[in-house]
Amino acid sequence: MPRSLTRRTFLGSAAGAGLAFGIPPSSAAEPTVVRPPAARAASAWPLSDHRDEAALLAVLRSGKWGRTSGGDSRVKEFETAFASRMQASHCVATSSGTTALLTALGALNVGPGDEVIMPPYTFVATFNAITANFALPIFADTDAASFQIDPVKVSAAITPATKRLLPVHIAGSPADLDALSTLAKTRRITLLEDACQAPLAEWRGRPVGTVGLGGCFSFQASKNLTSGEGGAILTNDETFAHLCYDFHTPGGGKKSASSGRGANYRLTEFQAAVLLAQMTRLEAQATARDDNAAYLSELLRKIPGITPAALIPGVTRSAWHLYMFHYESAKFAGLPRAKFIAALAKEGVAASSGYASLNTSAHVKALASNPHYQRLYGKDTMVRWLDRNHCPVNDRLVEAAVWFGQTKLLGSRTDMEKIASAITSIQLRAGELARS
Repeated sequence: MPRSLTRRTFLGSAAGAGLAFGIPPSSAAEPTVVRPPAARAASAWPLSDHRDEAALLAVLRSGKWGRTSGGDSRVKEFETAFASRMQASHCVATSSGTTALLTALGALNVGPGDEVIMPPYTFVATFNAITANFALPIFADTDAASFQIDPVKVSAAITPATKRLLPVHIAGSPADLDALSTLAKTRRITLLEDACQAPLAEWRGRPVGTVGLGGCFSFQASKNLTSGEGGAILTNDETFAHLCYDFHTPGGGKKSASSGRGANYRLTEFQAAVLLAQMTRLEAQATARDDNAAYLSELLRKIPGITPAALIPGVTRSAWHLYMFHYESAKFAGLPRAKFIAALAKEGVAASSGYASLNTSAHVKALASNPHYQRLYGKDTMVRWLDRNHCPVNDRLVEAAVWFGQTKLLGSRTDMEKIASAITSIQLRAGELARS
């Protein structure tokens, strides 16, 4: 089956919003989604009503469309509200999740010669934020059960050049923040959380984003909290907050110690107004996902060959941006995953094969022959860098993963039962389907 849709168009079409991955098929991991036509209305995203409309019109009529326009600011109001909800002392809103990552790394003056450790099971934006600073991304393999970065592999990947750890809370479920925090402290390396998929997720009762120095969030169109595009950085460190603020807006304003670098990554008043309206329904939606994910997992664990992604001990809440599970074709009479996903679509259940292997993608491999990187690091170093990027566990995982988008978990318990029934029906007919 051709990989014709990006993760963004998976949640964009399967869930009405796009799963936040926008790169060419030759560039990096891209899920394929098979979606029945009837699924469009049932999985519409984003959701809006008179609150969102009124918020946008108020900004339009105010004539103050940017955070530098003066007067009352929706951006500042959102920063205060989001920081409060996530139990953080500071929030800096940005134009996207990618620019939140760029701001955080730029504020820390990450640059040539620095290594940043990241997972291979993630969207390409994490990689791009590192290479935009001409630092060297280092892949640490995946823990297959949880789909999260493996702290043991992170430890093995650390070198004297390692300056930052950048775990991703993939699918909205926290990575092992106890182990990663311990590594960061003992090795004196800054821990930044890529929490772009994880608003409201919690580690030991504490919202993600401030376990490390800071966390980056995305409000792209597919996200659980969305303004089409948008992002934010959370932190409890005032100095880091000021560095991020001054980096993201020309001329700064907090008078932090400048590194001579900066950008314009400001969120607009329109985006902030939408986010404030969206926050009024955020907790109710999150609770629905919590309940339905727990029930769906209970049902799917009863089906041989279907194993829901594990939550690492310490996770007290997932954002459930994705519902992920392992598919074992041997328990389905050898039915290939692509045919399994196609059969789900015929049963009225849209699903995706998820990420392909980012670390072996053409986009990532191209870095080794990039003339700027060869000049900075040397050709031999870049050849060895390719060898360092082997992630055998992840290579196997990408062949067995299946995703449902977050809107699937906004349905009813009956909808969860229909998903389980569809998979059971496919298993009963798997031999026939495999031969077809």
